[in-house]
Amino acid sequence: MRLYLAGGAVRDMLLGRPAADRDFVYFGEEAELLQRFPDAKRAGKSFSIFIHRGMEFAPPRGATIHEDLLRRDLTVNALAMDEDGRLYLHPRAAEDLANQVLRPASDRSFTDDPLRVFRGPRFLAKHPDFSAHPELVSAMRQAAEDGLLDGLDAERVGAEVIKTLNAPRPGNFLRLLAKAHCLEPWFPELAGTDDIPAGPLPFHDESVLEHTAQCMDRAASLCAFFPQAEVPTAVWMSLCHDLGKASTDPELWPKHYGHEGRGEESAAALADRLRLSNRLRKAGTVASARHMTMARYASLRPGTRVDMLDALHRDRLVEEMLVTAAADGDIPPDAALFTAVRQDLSRMLAVHLPSEDQGKGPESGEKLRSLRCQALAESDSSL
Repeated sequence: MRLYLAGGAVRDMLLGRPAADRDFVYFGEEAELLQRFPDAKRAGKSFSIFIHRGMEFAPPRGATIHEDLLRRDLTVNALAMDEDGRLYLHPRAAEDLANQVLRPASDRSFTDDPLRVFRGPRFLAKHPDFSAHPELVSAMRQAAEDGLLDGLDAERVGAEVIKTLNAPRPGNFLRLLAKAHCLEPWFPELAGTDDIPAGPLPFHDESVLEHTAQCMDRAASLCAFFPQAEVPTAVWMSLCHDLGKASTDPELWPKHYGHEGRGEESAAALADRLRLSNRLRKAGTVASARHMTMARYASLRPGTRVDMLDALHRDRLVEEMLVTAAADGDIPPDAALFTAVRQDLSRMLAVHLPSEDQGKGPESGEKLRSLRCQALAESDSSL
């Protein structure tokens, strides 16, 4: 049996970067592999893939390692190393690695597996120092025109999205999909938004799609200053917050009255289509519904603040909502707004019903809300 370390692990090694995944190609029988790694567990539906201590072992895509490399997704991933340390490269891998460009490994890369259309954009989100070669854009566009994206498993597309949400520049995912006309059929809520103004000057001079991508990028960076926020959730909320602008009547552009409410339904539909978790589904709808209210926090009445903070707290989305607001408004993370929100939440949660007012159902709830409103009204949360 012959083993080859392949793909991203070899690429990252050549680039001097830590390798997150260790994937192997094995030439030989399954029995030989299991004899060498008795604890390996079978995974996958269409291939004889095995997992052993976090490492993946897959059979080759061709009769030789060279044929296998030609059947991979991108040239910069078409790399392998045998157990003696010898390197095997796609004919264009070294050139494309040196130039930091993404190019399909062959003209059948996306017909072999159309999910690869989403892997190029995800790669750009993870490695923003790379760029998309025109051949990649053309191949992605052709795959979409040929209808190859229609039959993909929702869970597989959703898995690519989840990985993207954890990347340092997740907005690149949307940028490349839009450039290659690949937002449909999986992201129809964003299709065409690169031609819709995000808002009036001087607040916006970019399209809805570019504003969304910028917000995703900022959210990914801002989470370092909001350590209690879940990064993928905050980035997903930034993706969803302005989805309602896609359905604005063009005669109203560049303004988008009422886009918050329209976006709730769009965010839910997108999460459902991608088979994402209930938490992300909820987070997307909350981001759309509440991002404008959060931006006006300083002018809100105590009752409005209490209701919003109570809902966010119950959904465990307070910090993620703050990240979304910061990303949307390009607000520094140490802004007085965020201090005030946290102070108000602490004051609100510190309020407790007297024993004589407890256990009275809705009446108790109204009493608690009233006391919380009073606590915020009496506080000095200057913004």
